[in-house]
Amino acid sequence: MPKVDVYDINGKVVGDIELSDNIFAVDVNETAIHQVVVNQLANKRQGTQSTKTVSEVRGGGIKPWRQKGTGRARQGSIRSAQWVKGGIALGPKPRSYNYTLPKKLKRLALKSALTSKVNENEILVLDSLNFDKIKTKQMVDVLKNLNVNETAVIVLADKNENVQLSARNIPGVKTLLVNTINVYDIVRHEKFIITRDAVSKVEEVYA
Repeated sequence: MPKVDVYDINGKVVGDIELSDNIFAVDVNETAIHQVVVNQLANKRQGTQSTKTVSEVRGGGIKPWRQKGTGRARQGSIRSAQWVKGGIALGPKPRSYNYTLPKKLKRLALKSALTSKVNENEILVLDSLNFDKIKTKQMVDVLKNLNVNETAVIVLADKNENVQLSARNIPGVKTLLVNTINVYDIVRHEKFIITRDAVSKVEEVYA
C-alpha cells in the first residue's frame, strides 16, 4: 500500500495515510488513459459546424452555357463545387461526435491516472478543507502553503460552496466531487489535491 503524508491547510504534515492498492497502485495503462481522454474530448464537441451544398447555395439556377459546341467543358450550374462561390463538396454537417466506451476501460483509465499521480508525487492529501466564508485569497493562501504553483484539481467528499466558489476564479484550479472525478481533469492538472474524507469515498466507490 502506498503511504503519503497528510497536510493541514497551513502546509504542515499532520500524519500519513495508506492508499488502497486497488486504486492508487495499479499497473498504469497509458493506452486506456489516452482512449478515455479522446472520448471525453469528442463527447464535449458541439458538432454544429455546417457548410452549404450545391442545393443550398444561392443562385446558379440557369445553365451557364449550352451543353455542346462552345469548346468549353460542360457545366450545369455556376454554383457547382468547382466554381468560386459554389457549394462545398463533402463538407461538414451538424452531427454528434458522441460515442461510448466500456465501463471496465473507463474504470481502468481512472485508476491508472490516480496511480500515476502517486508515482509522480503529485498527490496531496489534506486533513480537511473548510472555509467560514467565500474568500478567494484564503484558497490562494492554502495553495501557497502547499507549494502548489502549477495547475491543480481539488477533490472534495461533499459539496462545499465556500470552498468551491473560493477556488472558482483562480486560473488553473478546478474543484470536483468524488462522483465527478474524471481522467481528463486528472491528467491535465499538475497537482491532485484530495481531502482525507474524499480518499475514503474514492476507495469505497471505485474499489
